[in-house]
Amino acid sequence: MADVDLAAAEPGLLAWLDAGFHGEMAYMAAHGLRRARPAELVPGTVRVITARMDYLPASTPPDWPAREWQRLAQPGQATISLYARGRDYHKVLRQRLQALAERIAEVAGPFGHRVFTDSAPVLEAELATRSGLGWRGKHTLALSREAGSMFFLGEIYVDLPLPLSEPASAHCGSCEACLTVCPTQAIVAPYRLDARRCISYLTIEHAGAIPEALRPLVGNRIYGCDDCQLACPWNKYAQRASLPDFDERAPLGAATLLELWAWDEAEFLCRTEGSAIRRIGHGRWQRNLAVAMGNALEAGGADMAALRTALATAREAASPLLREHIDWALSQGVQ
Repeated sequence: MADVDLAAAEPGLLAWLDAGFHGEMAYMAAHGLRRARPAELVPGTVRVITARMDYLPASTPPDWPAREWQRLAQPGQATISLYARGRDYHKVLRQRLQALAERIAEVAGPFGHRVFTDSAPVLEAELATRSGLGWRGKHTLALSREAGSMFFLGEIYVDLPLPLSEPASAHCGSCEACLTVCPTQAIVAPYRLDARRCISYLTIEHAGAIPEALRPLVGNRIYGCDDCQLACPWNKYAQRASLPDFDERAPLGAATLLELWAWDEAEFLCRTEGSAIRRIGHGRWQRNLAVAMGNALEAGGADMAALRTALATAREAASPLLREHIDWALSQGVQ
């Protein structure tokens, strides 16, 4: 349980917005300080219950970070962020939080509340820190000594004056592994992320052309990026999910770029039903794949002819945005 007085976080939030680090996520600027003022978002709120839900599949092997690094080193493979390989977490966590609220009502009687999970202007990591779930890592994600950072966060805004939890202390020390490993150097300083350079932002939130200077740095990441979490030593304690919802869906953890490029829009929608991936749409999915295929062509390998043929075949029917990325991809690896 966290208090609703987040005034100490307001200067940092304003500085981040003033620097333009939110990129095209206009809703962040539109909501402004409401993120740091829970009682303005939901009048009557006096406490915030925070919760975490671990998302590594139950079958995840102990050496999972090494396996993810190995995949990133294979240009022809497609890499999708671990959290997005199962069911859309928004639906799962929201339902669980609502069930928790109903359990509380059985004990405390009717009360005012609203459930959130990455669905409103909420300072999730700040609230998680204040409620003792973890601390804010230098990569800006919430970190726990018992669970690393491989978990989702959710909140219940309540009008009950519940006892406050002890806040968590930070344990990053002098470690800057996340800053060093970031492919695009999007973590511009400890606790400061420039979303405009972040591969997760570029492949998910950004609707336009991926900046040409950043395309080679995207590698084979086609939806999100886990590098800062893979490098974090605390993730050796990452917990496995207790729900089958987050089990990896085939073929999202083991597909090649060519396999996924072959999906037409109907197959994309079918394969991503109930998945967080669906929200970017088939056009952005292909844009991301085109960039990764261009990087694979630059790296060379056995699939070069097939990659070029696949890209060239799709060019004529492509949208102007996609065609631009296809043309860039076809120009890679050309001597």
